[in-house]
Amino acid sequence: MKLNELSPAAGSTHVAKRKGRGHATGNGKTAGRGHKGQKARSGGGVRVGFEGGQMPLARRIPKRGFNNIFAKPLEALNVSALEKFANGTTVDAQALLDAGLLSRCRYGYKVLGNGELTKNLTVKAAAFSESAKAKIEAAGGKAEVV
Repeated sequence: MKLNELSPAAGSTHVAKRKGRGHATGNGKTAGRGHKGQKARSGGGVRVGFEGGQMPLARRIPKRGFNNIFAKPLEALNVSALEKFANGTTVDAQALLDAGLLSRCRYGYKVLGNGELTKNLTVKAAAFSESAKAKIEAAGGKAEVV
């Protein structure tokens, strides 16, 4: 096979309809734009979100609080999930990914206090809730912020 012998699969491409090329084409004269009006003109049309002068949806809906677009969202992980590890293990993001407890960990993870922990583990995380920290230390482990 040579480069000049390559062609797309049959039926995967079609010739574009040439608009405004006379009455005989079936798409001449107004070329599918109708008669007059803003959208029939060259350069005509309205911007995205314009609703003909009606107050646009983006301005009708109330906006409350502050949404930080630079926030780095942490993954959440409960203390009960740490029960999967053996005593004396150091638990970090990579260990959790390998164990399948986290599917991704882009900016780090936060350990939350739901559930119980009986094993002494050294847990390295971006953040801990107060109850999670208390449960890890009560089980004889350490909660380290990285």
